[in-house]
Amino acid sequence: MVTLSYMFLFTNFPTWIDATIIPGLPFRWYGLMYVLAFLTTYLLFRYQALHNAIEINGDDTQTLFMYSILFLLLGARLFSVLIYNGTSYYWTHPWLIFWPFANGRFVGLPGMSYHGGLVGTILGVLIYSKKNKRSFFQIADIGCAGIPLGYTFGRIGNFINAELWGRVTDSPVGMIFPHAERFSTNYEWVRTMANKLGIAYTEGGMVNLPRHPSQLYEALFEGVLLFIFLWFVIRKKYNRKYPGYILSWYLIGYGFTRFCIEYFREPDSNLGFIIQFNTNFNNPALLQSYLNISMGQIFCFLMVLAGIILAIIMKKYSKRKEILK
Repeated sequence: MVTLSYMFLFTNFPTWIDATIIPGLPFRWYGLMYVLAFLTTYLLFRYQALHNAIEINGDDTQTLFMYSILFLLLGARLFSVLIYNGTSYYWTHPWLIFWPFANGRFVGLPGMSYHGGLVGTILGVLIYSKKNKRSFFQIADIGCAGIPLGYTFGRIGNFINAELWGRVTDSPVGMIFPHAERFSTNYEWVRTMANKLGIAYTEGGMVNLPRHPSQLYEALFEGVLLFIFLWFVIRKKYNRKYPGYILSWYLIGYGFTRFCIEYFREPDSNLGFIIQFNTNFNNPALLQSYLNISMGQIFCFLMVLAGIILAIIMKKYSKRKEILK
């Protein structure tokens, strides 16, 4: 029981939020959020096409998005089960990677990796561009300007699902997620945290502690704010810059922002820290050291590096092309 003096130290996950749209049917808000994400990105792409940012008609845009979405889902699923799963199960049972049933029930395809989706989308756009003799970088630049706003809906979907919660915190932004991992009160740090927050527990029992709502952090910083930066700042300079300009800033902006937020998001329990410079602090449930790096942070670092390299190469290529004219 939480007393009045402790009630503002954390919040409980809203009980009125239900992951299913219609109880008893396999339609979930998370799936709808994916649809809204794709629709938002599509509409922003068409808006730019109608304002002469790119010459492409509606039918070709739909074909482009068909390629992009198909390869996004393939990449996101493959990365999730083959890299983030942490076991060899799907490597030895590849026919189950896209099997949407478990124990006789329809469960969909739980588990999607953003970085896998990014790789898949790039591959899909590359294939479309080559097949239709279009500029990959022009399509990527126009698409990246609107992607973060669409991505916002995906993270809201994660929040509605009460999944991908953050690390344990005693700050007022902490939230208790109903399905989060419980911690044994045999650990001193668990008892200390529970006592500080006024959370009742039994000796030797399990207790659910407040977490950072990292899904909402990502929706705000990687979604809304990154969109504002790319759409209203970077996009305005696009015509005076080089091909790949917006794509470069997207990779750098998202990679850097997500790298920072990963410190508040709990690493996958089956992976933990991939790089651990500070071995004295190895509890993935707590933010104890900025020197311990998760799998997501490694991919984010590679995104930033790729964005910087792309910007340098394309800028030099663009200048050289101008000289040769």
